[in-house]
Amino acid sequence: MKKKLKNNFKDKRGAIIDIFTNEPKDHCTLVTFNKSAIRGNHFHKKSTQYSFVISGKLKMFTAKVSNKGLLVGKIKKDIVSSNTLIEHKPYIAHAFKAIKKSNLLAFVNGKRGGKNYEKDTFRLKVKLI
Repeated sequence: MKKKLKNNFKDKRGAIIDIFTNEPKDHCTLVTFNKSAIRGNHFHKKSTQYSFVISGKLKMFTAKVSNKGLLVGKIKKDIVSSNTLIEHKPYIAHAFKAIKKSNLLAFVNGKRGGKNYEKDTFRLKVKLI
């Protein structure tokens, strides 16, 4: 799921955009990209990850994978930019390549932060990018 978010409120001071409403998350992290940087190439078995693009432009690659991380679906490509929210469900591999310098927030329901960063992150043997 990919969704371009709209302003909830806007005036001369700026805008307010709700990323989530009534949905607490277990973890949030800021991910930065320099131009041409590649990040991701992994999937989660239990966690749902949400990526919110703060700024920049990214090429996103996603594909359904098996329990062992083998591609079972076609690789989908998309361009995502500011104010776009993406949902990465379990067993959906994801990767990003920066078209230009970019920033995103990654929110997770499940183990993903601090000491648990790698507990539900499975690297792909055959990368999407």
